[in-house]
Amino acid sequence: MNKLRFVDVCAGAGGLALGLEEAGFDPVLLLEQKPVACETLRLNRPAWNVLEMDLLNFVPDEHPQTYDVDLMSAGLPRVKSSATVARAETERELRLLKAAVLLTHSVQPRAMLIENVPGLVDSPNFENVRQFIREELEHLGYRLRWFVLNAADFGVPQDRKQGVLVALKEQYFTAFTPPAPTVAEHVPVGRALRRSMAARGWSGADEWAAQAMSVAPTLVGGSDNRGGADLGPTGTKKAWARMKVNGGALADEAPGPDDSPSGMIKLTVSQAAVLQSFPPEWAFAGKKTARYRQIGHASPPPVGTALGRAVAAALSIKSEEERPSKEYQAEGPPTPATLRQ
Repeated sequence: MNKLRFVDVCAGAGGLALGLEEAGFDPVLLLEQKPVACETLRLNRPAWNVLEMDLLNFVPDEHPQTYDVDLMSAGLPRVKSSATVARAETERELRLLKAAVLLTHSVQPRAMLIENVPGLVDSPNFENVRQFIREELEHLGYRLRWFVLNAADFGVPQDRKQGVLVALKEQYFTAFTPPAPTVAEHVPVGRALRRSMAARGWSGADEWAAQAMSVAPTLVGGSDNRGGADLGPTGTKKAWARMKVNGGALADEAPGPDDSPSGMIKLTVSQAAVLQSFPPEWAFAGKKTARYRQIGHASPPPVGTALGRAVAAALSIKSEEERPSKEYQAEGPPTPATLRQ
């Protein structure tokens, strides 16, 4: 069976794209602004077409391979409600979200997938955003499905709730069903990290793993403009402390034979990647803080796989309608570049 084709915007370190690849999708273009994330993508998948560019500057006509794909995916920077926060990044995050939606005018994918904060699904603070998305997509012939997934339900050892929008062309919509959980029980942190904790001969690895019996709190990548690598805000650090983990910093390596079994330990960047369910062979470019931020901002690959399989199942429905012509796509309404202003 031929693979389905997709475009991934704001691709980051490739978590969503990696999951979609596992679900049978083949990327024709991955768009990402950050050089270190692009380096990560090229390091792991040299054959992928990675474009280092801000989504707001992207002109689809210059990349015709993006036209008429099966899926356009977007693991966008997390939007914040203007009712609860006021900062410069908020406007940019919303502009990127709107830019991804406007890109459908030209790309005309059969399906679109946006992953973001749970509040985007039903919070009153985001009603204006949802209205914009509905108006833009419905007049292009898409129908929308909003829902929330928890990565822990898909084998990820982390309590990570994700707001998801899947929009499909009319003829595929009724065949789409949000993915059901793939595991009967959640994977606790201790089980996920026990082997790596013992790798350097730490005698307390088994004891530590036995008491770390809950899933991890949500990993937070943090802002590129401030701070170093830590495991998140105060409440998150307290949750880690209950599992005898110091959430204030990351270690360069796992505990050694001389570390105290009863003391607080620190996680490594590689262990953070395990908590996001990246495969062990997936390498991250950059220094420690840059690597951790790529991991913390990523979408866990198993969630991408489950979403990809659900979308692929819907797209397998045969349609008698032809896909939109290139002429329509080329002259389509606004493009993301209009949001630069």
